[in-house]
Amino acid sequence: MRRSRIRFALVAAVLAMALPLAACGSDSPGGSGIEVASETTINTSKAPVKQAVETDFDRNKFSRSTTIDNRWSPLSPGMQFTFEGRANRGHGRLEHRVVFTVTDLTKVIDGVRTVVMWDRDINAGQLSETELAFFAQDDDGNVWLLGEYPEEWEDGKFSAAPDVWFSGIQGAKAGVMMRADPKLGTTSYYQGLAPEIEFADKAKVYQMGQRTCVPVACYDEVMVTDEWNALDKADAHQRKFYAPDVGNVRVGFAGGKEQEELVLVKLSHLDAGELAQAREEALKLERRAYSVRKDVYGPTQRAEHTP
Repeated sequence: MRRSRIRFALVAAVLAMALPLAACGSDSPGGSGIEVASETTINTSKAPVKQAVETDFDRNKFSRSTTIDNRWSPLSPGMQFTFEGRANRGHGRLEHRVVFTVTDLTKVIDGVRTVVMWDRDINAGQLSETELAFFAQDDDGNVWLLGEYPEEWEDGKFSAAPDVWFSGIQGAKAGVMMRADPKLGTTSYYQGLAPEIEFADKAKVYQMGQRTCVPVACYDEVMVTDEWNALDKADAHQRKFYAPDVGNVRVGFAGGKEQEELVLVKLSHLDAGELAQAREEALKLERRAYSVRKDVYGPTQRAEHTP
């Protein structure tokens, strides 16, 4: 789950290794300073591990693209993550809820069949954003993001959909959402590139081996990533906490105005009826997308139900 646009700064990663981000029961990741100045891969073993970057995208290497079993981001149809916390969307830090659902829909984008994710963002009790995102896993186990269709809502009504992008359309390129074997000290990577909407979010591993507690459970061996917008020099970063074989369990921040904090409060698997309802809501979103964003969504193939 990727939320708001995030920003950029440089500090030695050695400091990050010395500062604990979250202890059991903590509500905030804390810490500051995140980026390694050098983009050279650090060899932490006898043989350096090849770490996927956006330039490694090869549509011929997605033979089982809809099977997303990455250890740090497993995504199977029916999984639903519910997060709660606070965020500043222009009216102070208000209660904030995000529901992220893995549907049983697939959609071919830039020659790759992707899994359709449905995301709802509820701010102070009202829907502020709903989104379709499209993920796929390559044969090496890297999870890729190939496009997004986010809608903005105001007072319970659709407002606009300005930040739509798909790999292969209007110069946009797929990005890496989760490496197959993420390691501390390796290079940062783009999560997608869309010049038409100035989307250039980057990420890198910030900490490994952490412990954090959220309402669902306490987790050990947690990996923390740092994310920022490479096109914006304001000092705002988003920190995401990933538990092995679970996925994202916490979101924190460092700097910036939005100051979004979220913790996983429910992790469930939808039954057949609930999954069918989620599928229909996602298809409803797609039908509107073809109407309101013909320029970007129009050239894409229709999503399909994949039992």
